[in-house]
Amino acid sequence: MTSPTDLADCTATELLALYRRRQASPVDATRAVLARIERLNPQLNAFCHLAPDEALRAAQASEQRWREGRPMGPLDGVPTSIKDLILTKGWPTLRGSRSIDPSQPWDVDAPASARLREAGAVLLGKTTTPEFGCKGETNSPLTGITRNPWNPAKTPGGSSGGTAAAVAAGMGPLSVGTDGAGSVRIPAAFCGNFGLKPSFGRVPAYPLSPMGTVAHLGPHTMSVRDAALMMNVLKQPDARDWHALPPDGDDYLQHLERGIRGLKIAYSPALGYAQDIHPEVAAAVQAAVRQLQDLGAHVEQLDPGIEDPLPISIGLWFAGAWAIWNALTPAQQALADPDFATEAEAGSKYGVLELHRLTLARGALGAHMRQFMQRVDLLVTPAVAVPAFDARPAGSVPLTPQNMLGWTPFSYPFNLTQQPACTIPCGLTRDGLPIGLQIVGPMFGDALVLRAARAYETLRPIPRPALDF
Repeated sequence: MTSPTDLADCTATELLALYRRRQASPVDATRAVLARIERLNPQLNAFCHLAPDEALRAAQASEQRWREGRPMGPLDGVPTSIKDLILTKGWPTLRGSRSIDPSQPWDVDAPASARLREAGAVLLGKTTTPEFGCKGETNSPLTGITRNPWNPAKTPGGSSGGTAAAVAAGMGPLSVGTDGAGSVRIPAAFCGNFGLKPSFGRVPAYPLSPMGTVAHLGPHTMSVRDAALMMNVLKQPDARDWHALPPDGDDYLQHLERGIRGLKIAYSPALGYAQDIHPEVAAAVQAAVRQLQDLGAHVEQLDPGIEDPLPISIGLWFAGAWAIWNALTPAQQALADPDFATEAEAGSKYGVLELHRLTLARGALGAHMRQFMQRVDLLVTPAVAVPAFDARPAGSVPLTPQNMLGWTPFSYPFNLTQQPACTIPCGLTRDGLPIGLQIVGPMFGDALVLRAARAYETLRPIPRPALDF
């Protein structure tokens, strides 16, 4: 496979192959990515913190290691970014909020940041997020509006919108995001890249999210192989996360090319309850399902038999927002995104008994899906019910449960059940906006989800936006 002419358009896998053959260096790649950032970030607003000098020093050190034939890890020299909800030593982590003091000591790496450094990744900077990751679009009073590289008038989604926009636009081939109700998969669908929400606990977190056990960390990439490579790094253990799963011992690259022949796949076009699915989204996903059959999978249209768990997701999420709100001073609260303030106010109305009932309902949902996944190997759905909508400032529309998550009915159920789920592009609308296919696996079936996505990718490689704005 011939690599792109511009190193900024290379995947991590392609860059590493070029480094091994001494046809390019980490310094070359980092300079190309930094030039792309300089050109596009003023329009896309995907980065809220950049460290170009630090990145070039790291690239120079990596280049020397490659020259000596001793790369320090599987990502050595690959330009990488980190969502600004994830602690990164030496850089402020402002979480999209004007309430956080940037001048405090920043002397801790979260597990994801630490593992990326240990693997030799060249860290570029932090990507934008709505305040405290509070919604499925990326805007905030602190950083403004982040935009979609396929059409800057549209939102990249959220809350990992900066992460998805950066990767899709060639502003670094790897980035790590977070997903509490779809925040990796929504922007991956809107921006046309690959995004994985792993099984809960597979990627350790520290500190733990105030949103509780719906919050996952996962990769954004422009190829499935890159995501598998990145997951091999991110899933390494870290004792700071008491929810973290024990090491699974898998190399996610090992069986990536095994295909899906003979697998049983349930296709649920609406999960039994979703409405107002855009017709072009429905058609593209149905076409993708036919391609899965062409690859040898046994596909049956089958709903999992669940009711819409939006009330569970919203209740637990709003309670988390209320907890964050109560840790802020009145002066800090006055600086808040109006959408986050609305979420916190809604969270204040949930009593202990109601939250307990929501937790029990969540448990029943999780048990039901564990049993359903004993009947099939994988479940496929649309990733998001609509294409990317217009980018807009924080507080532009009333923040109701329906406005917040009603248009993404396929994402939040699998935060509640903690199953692995990915988004991979499966087409474009007539207006040239990406459409995403969601592949959901059984709990702990992360390698299988990646393998299925890779099989689909062999028929439909992930395209890049024209970037001609």
